[in-house]
Amino acid sequence: MLAPERRSRADVLAACAIVLVVLVAAGAIWLTSDAHGTESVTAVNPAAPADTALAVPDTLTEAWHIDSDATRTPLVAGGAVVGADGDAVTGHDPTTGEQLWQYRRDRPLCGAIGAWNTAVAVYPDDRGCGQVTQLDGSTGVRQAQRSSDADADVSLSEDGTYLTSRGDTRLEVWRSDLVRTLEFGRVDAPVTPGAQPRTGCTLLSSASSSSRLSVLESCPGEEQVRLSVLNPAPKDNTTPEEYGSRLLSEAGPSGSGARVLAVSGERTAIYLPQGGTAGATVIVVDGTGTEVSRFAAPADVSPTAAVERTGSFWSWWTGSQVITLRTTDFTPAWTVDGALGPGTPMGGQFLVPVDGAIEVLDPATGTHIRRITVDRGVAPTDLGGLPITSAAVGSVLLEQRGDVLVALR
Repeated sequence: MLAPERRSRADVLAACAIVLVVLVAAGAIWLTSDAHGTESVTAVNPAAPADTALAVPDTLTEAWHIDSDATRTPLVAGGAVVGADGDAVTGHDPTTGEQLWQYRRDRPLCGAIGAWNTAVAVYPDDRGCGQVTQLDGSTGVRQAQRSSDADADVSLSEDGTYLTSRGDTRLEVWRSDLVRTLEFGRVDAPVTPGAQPRTGCTLLSSASSSSRLSVLESCPGEEQVRLSVLNPAPKDNTTPEEYGSRLLSEAGPSGSGARVLAVSGERTAIYLPQGGTAGATVIVVDGTGTEVSRFAAPADVSPTAAVERTGSFWSWWTGSQVITLRTTDFTPAWTVDGALGPGTPMGGQFLVPVDGAIEVLDPATGTHIRRITVDRGVAPTDLGGLPITSAAVGSVLLEQRGDVLVALR
C-alpha cells in the first residue's frame, strides 16, 4: 500500500512562489492595460429624446458653454449634447448643460463624431489614431470598440450609413457596429499582397454616401490629382473595389486645394480651384467618376471650408458665403453673403451665423425672414478661419466656435 502524500516545506514555498508570480504578472498586465487607464461614469438618468423645435425663438442668448477641442461641429447623440475635450468625452443635458455621463482615458483624443445616434471617440496608441470606442448618446454606456492601424492624425466623417476615418496615407470605413468594411491606402501587413490599387499615395480629401466613397489622392509619378470612386463596403474589406479612377487634369498638383465637397447617392461634387480657363469650378461626376456637369465657383474658398447636409440641400460654407447645392444634382440653389458658417435647419427655417447675429431664411428660396442679434463675445477673426458650425436640439441652438461649444436659448 502506497504511503499517503505529504507536503514538504519546499512544496509550500514553491506553491507560494508560483502564486506570487501570477499575482505580479496579473498586476503588471492590469497596470499596462487599456482598462486601467479608462474611467467610465454612465448616466443615472438617461437623456430624454429631444423634441423637434416647432419655431425659431424670438431671441437667443447663451445658456451655457463647454470646451470641446476634439469636435469641429456640435455633436448631438441620444438626446444629449456631447463635448469632447482633452482626454474626455462628456454627455450634457441640452437645456442646462449639466453633466450626464463621461468617458475618459489616459491619453488625448484624436477626435470624436456623432453617428448612428451614438458618440464615436477615437484615441491614439503606438499604431496611430486607431483605438475607437462607441458610446450610447443617452447614457454613455460603452458599445462597440475596435483597434486599427491608422495615421497619427485623422479626419472623421459620416454619411448616415458609414463612418470614415482618413489620414494622409490610410483610410478605413466602418459600419454601425464598428466592423471595418474597407481599408484603402497604406497597409503595413497586407493579408492579400497587391490588393491595393496603388501604393505610396497621399490621401487629400474624401466623402461618402451609402453606395459611393470618393477619394482625391496624390500618387508618385502622377502630376495631377487622382479621383477614385469606390465601393464603401466591398465583399473583401482588404481589397478595394473601384468603380472608376482617373487623373483630374484641371485639378492641378497636390496642395492646389482641390477637394471632395460631398457625395449624394452615386454623384460626387468636387471643387477645383484651377478649373481651367473659366477659373475655379465645381465638377459633378457620376458613380464611375465621369463628369456629368459643372458650374463656376469662387476662387477664394477657404482651406477650412465646410459642407453640411441640411435636409433637401447641401450647405457649402466657402469662408465668406454659403452656397446651397441641391442633393439631387448639386446645382446651386441660393447664396448668402457674409456667412460665418454653413448654418442649420430649425423650426422649418434655416439659420445662418453672421457677424453679431443669426440670419433666419426661407430654406426653399433663401429669402430673408428676420435677424436675431447674438452677442458671441468673440470676433470672427479670433476663430483662426474656422467656421461657426451649428445644430439644433429641441429649442436649443448649438454653435461650435473654435474649441468652444455654446448653447443658445
